Amino acid sequence: MPRKIIIDTDPGQDDAVAILLALASPELDVLGIVAVAGNVPLALTERNARRIVELAGFPEVPVHAGAVRPLVRPPITAEHVHGQTGLDGVDLPEPDVPLHPKPGIDFIVETLLAADSGEVTLCTLGPLTDVALALNRAPEIAPRIREIVMMGGAYFEVGNITPTAEFNVYVDPEAADVVLRSGVPITMLPLDVTHRALATPERLARFRALGNRCGAAVAGMLGFSERFDREKYASPGAPIHDPNVIAWLLAPELYEGRRINVAVECASPLTLGMTVADYWRVTGRPANALFLRGVDDAGFFDLLVERLARLP
Repeated sequence: MPRKIIIDTDPGQDDAVAILLALASPELDVLGIVAVAGNVPLALTERNARRIVELAGFPEVPVHAGAVRPLVRPPITAEHVHGQTGLDGVDLPEPDVPLHPKPGIDFIVETLLAADSGEVTLCTLGPLTDVALALNRAPEIAPRIREIVMMGGAYFEVGNITPTAEFNVYVDPEAADVVLRSGVPITMLPLDVTHRALATPERLARFRALGNRCGAAVAGMLGFSERFDREKYASPGAPIHDPNVIAWLLAPELYEGRRINVAVECASPLTLGMTVADYWRVTGRPANALFLRGVDDAGFFDLLVERLARLP
């Protein structure tokens, strides 16, 4: 049976590619998409999510609006990376798919309570605000979640929005703290993995060569964000972050890591949002996450190309 997932996301070009990968994969049953404020404000992330399900030919997948801001902090966005729309680099039409009227937090809670325990996986591609709100509202959902697979955090690669913090966690560190303390099984795809998966010009050309509208859109979107990141990191290509969450579900053999304790800094102005990963197990704190550190990047891009070729 396909694995049932909910995608919580703040599209964002790499979020869009992750959504496309999930929709193209029959091993996964996307129950719904919840948009959260992050890369751009909520009004844009929910619109972008609807544009992506239409692009993929899956208008029946419901899109819900989640949190408009972090739990306690003012919003932080990343138009400097993703452009003013969040999906700069491709000209997608206004979506015909309507926003689902059920609020995203209600959708997460009600879906988990209605499903069998351990049946639904949460795939988080943005700030963890929605998941934290759901856990705070209905703590009884925690033991019902099969797993939270999150793109977020960093340790050896430290930060991409501050010297010590990764963007998704930095936007709402209190939410990340709630999630990491929840007792739910967690797999983390941090910058330590995603910075090994680089969209080089040669790899972008593979998407364009697919000859379908999704391949062309992916090449355009990643080409836009790639210009910023390639200059920032002085690397041969931009890191591709969020699709690693979906790729982990499809091909975990591409990844390596270990179960460790991860805590989030919520107070220090110097290291706010840092994910302190006890990778060498020196603290004695119990493990609360599978922290992935390596990826077969060639295999990852082969998977992306093979699945995107299935879409229109």
